[in-house]
Amino acid sequence: MARWEPNARGRLEDAALDLFTERGFDKTTIAEIAQRAGLTERTFFRHFADKREVLFGGSALLRDLLTGAVAEAPADASPLDAVAAALEKAGSLLQERHPYARRRQAAIEANEELLERELVKLASLADALATALRSRGVAAPEASVAAETGIAIFRSAYPLWVAADDSTQLPDCIRAAFATLRGLTAPE
Repeated sequence: MARWEPNARGRLEDAALDLFTERGFDKTTIAEIAQRAGLTERTFFRHFADKREVLFGGSALLRDLLTGAVAEAPADASPLDAVAAALEKAGSLLQERHPYARRRQAAIEANEELLERELVKLASLADALATALRSRGVAAPEASVAAETGIAIFRSAYPLWVAADDSTQLPDCIRAAFATLRGLTAPE
């Protein structure tokens, strides 16, 4: 095999998702992923700590994007508006990988351990959002409620987007879910 191959990370992701779909996550080995990608196991480990990281490796980037967007929100933005803006920004980034997101979600939904890991990731993102809001001067209870609400909204919008056609935009799904929340909480 060649010492350097272009787009090794992307090839490994594609190979892993193909194998997770065909064989299941638990029955897929790192050696099989590397072989399918035409790479070595050593190359796999240069990009991922383990096969779960193929699915969750972008968590730190997503966390940083969300917390940065909260920090950059206008000073007069409400805590929930700051979270909404952050989630929409993240949605724009995720939008670029819609086909990957579909395949990733299918792999996660087929495995209880991965579903649990996804929930832990989302809880971690909620904690990071709450911390970012507190850094803006938002009181702890309000920061936690806004962050948890934002993640609940995201959990509502994301599966709709994943199941939709390629013309559907994740930020639009997130905005629609926030509009639904505002409609539910508006005084009659």
